[in-house]
Amino acid sequence: MKILLVLASVCLVQAQNPMSKETKGLYTSVKGYILKSAEKMPEANYSFKPSPDVRDFGAILGHLADDQYFFCSAAKGETKETKIEKEVTSKAALIEELKKAFAYCDSSYDSLTDANSAMMMKFGKGQRTMSGILNFNVAHDFEHYGNIITYLRIKSLIPPSSEKQ
Repeated sequence: MKILLVLASVCLVQAQNPMSKETKGLYTSVKGYILKSAEKMPEANYSFKPSPDVRDFGAILGHLADDQYFFCSAAKGETKETKIEKEVTSKAALIEELKKAFAYCDSSYDSLTDANSAMMMKFGKGQRTMSGILNFNVAHDFEHYGNIITYLRIKSLIPPSSEKQ
């Protein structure tokens, strides 16, 4: 009887995937913030940059789209290079590219489990765990969401993460 209870407990914890569930939750949050920010910023401000030595607002979004493919293709064992930051500038096109890039990433996060999270994947010149790659992507997204917040605030817009729920 004790063995059955232990096995049932182990199966329950495995089914819940607590570590990968947290990664997916953070990814979902930052994805929503970035997409809402892209919608919120008027197209006239997509070329805005607070200083000549930084990316403009649209370029940040293009960079984020490119890097969804970079990180998530590595987590899938693929290589996918894009040039969205360099080639796409209009608000509508950037939002469409961001949506496609996040959709590409969604399957990586959907396939992440606590059991496969330690699987080693090729990443750049070395290797990282699948979880490490996807967590790096979340950290990178939040880093640039911080830039986006600043751009929105300079234009007197409230960032999505600060809006009243």
